[in-house]
Amino acid sequence: MKIVLIEDETPAIEKLERYLLKYDAAIEIVARLTSIKASVQWFSAEEHSFDLIFMDIQLTDGLSFEIFSKVTISKPVIFITAFDEYAIDAFKVNSVDYILKPVTFTDISKALTKLKKLQSVFSMNETLSKVTKVLAEKKRKDRFLVKLGNHIHSIKTEDIALFYAEGRTVFLVNKDTKKFIVEYNLEALEDLVAANQFFRVNRTFIVNINAIQDVIFYSNSRLKIRTAIPLDKEIIVSREKVKKFKNWFEGN
Repeated sequence: MKIVLIEDETPAIEKLERYLLKYDAAIEIVARLTSIKASVQWFSAEEHSFDLIFMDIQLTDGLSFEIFSKVTISKPVIFITAFDEYAIDAFKVNSVDYILKPVTFTDISKALTKLKKLQSVFSMNETLSKVTKVLAEKKRKDRFLVKLGNHIHSIKTEDIALFYAEGRTVFLVNKDTKKFIVEYNLEALEDLVAANQFFRVNRTFIVNINAIQDVIFYSNSRLKIRTAIPLDKEIIVSREKVKKFKNWFEGN
């Protein structure tokens, strides 16, 4: 089994590695990552072969849940944390177990045994894929309600050109270039729109593929998007998302 470790404390990562090898000497640690930034870079760099992730929740540069908003991870995850308040969030992102610190060999053994039992009944990748697909279809919205003064309008998702954030406020822009405030953040919107139609290109914008008129090579290995509607804002695909954007834009 090939395992990725994401933990920012050296003693903790060393102890975790000892317990894993004690459980099964054939286990291979393919990466030891210590931050959100390093994790995003590693997962974005190329296709890596691994079977499982052990992930601490609180890292030096934030909560590790941020990793899932920046890269796609389809492999099972076992979370490790000193707090129990993140359990619900953990099970939203491929978690098969949730271990509280201090970690013991018994905790690791039980978590890996649980994973093996799941894998013996189902193909983990197939199961996660089907569950994710079903949940996404259930949550996906065909329309969004927006407020305009004292009026409420219903806008078809297919008529939305893009979403963007300004501070804590998120705007919806339709194909007629009309702008409305929506009561969702960008993270929630990513789950509510079809992944083959909308793509979050950076921290600020989610763009409809049908609203893209042109894509231009930009500085520092980034891309610049020109939309079919007039827009007084610059849309740049962040460097870590360029590869995934190209695949999405190509239809993969």
